[in-house]
Amino acid sequence: MKTGIVQCSPTYQRIQNLEPIYFSVMVNFNNKVVWITGASSGIGEALAYAFAKQGSKLVLSARREEELQRVKKATKLPVQQVFILPMDMTKSEEFPEKVATAINYFGQIDIVVHNAGISQRSLVKDTPLLVDRMLMEVNFFGVVALTKAILPHTIARKAGHFVVISSIAGKLGTPMRSTYAASKHALHGFFDSLRAEFWQENIKVTIICPGYIKTAISINALNETGNKYNKMDENQEKGLSVEVCATEILNAVKKEKLEVYIGRFEVLGVYLKRFFPGILSRVLRNLHIKTKEV
Repeated sequence: MKTGIVQCSPTYQRIQNLEPIYFSVMVNFNNKVVWITGASSGIGEALAYAFAKQGSKLVLSARREEELQRVKKATKLPVQQVFILPMDMTKSEEFPEKVATAINYFGQIDIVVHNAGISQRSLVKDTPLLVDRMLMEVNFFGVVALTKAILPHTIARKAGHFVVISSIAGKLGTPMRSTYAASKHALHGFFDSLRAEFWQENIKVTIICPGYIKTAISINALNETGNKYNKMDENQEKGLSVEVCATEILNAVKKEKLEVYIGRFEVLGVYLKRFFPGILSRVLRNLHIKTKEV
């Protein structure tokens, strides 16, 4: 496990990291066209800088064009190597045109990083279905729609790599994040199926499951009214830096890993669920009690 939390044998590490059963040369990102959604802040912004250092060409997408322009300048790449393509993940009807625009600019798309998303901080009983639908629309349906818009291009080229930013919440559900967890779980099912269907077309999928990363994700999370939570979680504040997270992600993509977990103690939850689900259940109950007390 890349986080160094558990020391395991090489064979056990290989199983847990879910490495492909074949051996291949590590991917070189130089001149690769990388499309990053949610690129205006957090993990997406850090990935833009990380890929830029590798000599990649970038398509940067998010809703806030002014923030994308800031990130473009900060990459220090030649202006022609960064294409700003503002987009809203809830407007899937615009995706075919967005894809055509991106392909027309660079001629191809090599890697798509599905990073755009929104978190949640509200109890099931307090959250109206409208908020649940909003979370699913951004985190799941928007990602699926963009993937389907890009897929014909990758199939025709017999090349493409989808990098899906899920979450540890995509492996287990925790209090106050019910639909967020559901949306991330759904991504695993969809992209596992896509990988199985198109491996012969050389289309690859890497699912990334970050734990606590120091970003504004909790501040921007939706509460039960559908408004911003506007609070920084304590664990988020103490989380790994986005730079460390971005480095781990690039390493995973280089090695064409299938699924990786990035974080500290929270990553152990994945293994507790697999081998000791009863213990995890008690941990989550206590976490809920602590959340209510706060």
